[in-house]
Amino acid sequence: MSRESDPNSQADHHNERGIELADRGWFDEAIKEFEKAIALDPESAHAHDNLAAVRAEKKEWREALRSHLRALDLEPESPATHFNFASFLAAHSLEIAAAELREALALDPEYPEAHLSLGITFADQGNVAEALGELEVAVRQAPDDAFARHELASLLMDEGDYRAAIGHLKEATALEPESFDAHLDLGICYAQKGFYAEAERAYRRAGELRPDDLLLNYNLAALYALWERPEAALPPLSRALTADRKKVRAWIAADHMFDALKGTEAFDELLRG
Repeated sequence: MSRESDPNSQADHHNERGIELADRGWFDEAIKEFEKAIALDPESAHAHDNLAAVRAEKKEWREALRSHLRALDLEPESPATHFNFASFLAAHSLEIAAAELREALALDPEYPEAHLSLGITFADQGNVAEALGELEVAVRQAPDDAFARHELASLLMDEGDYRAAIGHLKEATALEPESFDAHLDLGICYAQKGFYAEAERAYRRAGELRPDDLLLNYNLAALYALWERPEAALPPLSRALTADRKKVRAWIAADHMFDALKGTEAFDELLRG
């Protein structure tokens, strides 16, 4: 049988041609070649993998996913096939999620959970402005959702907008009084804005829920250091050091909030342990 009449040889030829075209960025032409290869040799996992890679370049996520899964069905014992699928997921999972969430919202714009998820996805991608927009919509559509408010507040904190975050965290703690994280973040925001008494109250409420938490005790100690109350700072700092001495000492070394205490006998002795 000649090469021209051998389906497998012809499939290999189309597969190789598809790779050449894809390398040049001619994705539509490459897809046609890979599809010809698959038509001639439907059991070629390699051709399905190549087709998946080009589909991903065109952001045709569902088609790419189908091709990867077909390759896995054909060669479940192939490390390369699993690696290619994992690489696809690692590289594109957030884009895929955002695309699907956009489709959900195109079908139903009044879908607060989808706005929330899209906001979180955008934040994970580093698209802060879009993330804030989606989270704000989620909060408007579901004002009693403490989780959505906390997610919005957390992103505002990351952006340094502590005043705006305070409003959402106050609502979140009212909606969910047993949320340790919301009380802790509220205390951090108050401390950053210089509202020390309010920060202390928020930390105390968090302490009722989780008194030995490392972050709580560290931030409470930092608050008292800023507030120039060294005698109050040492007990929570001691608890934080007990929880993780190495980590806390590293934090303090780079933390200006403790500058007023650095060099004092009691503080230095506590750090030495």
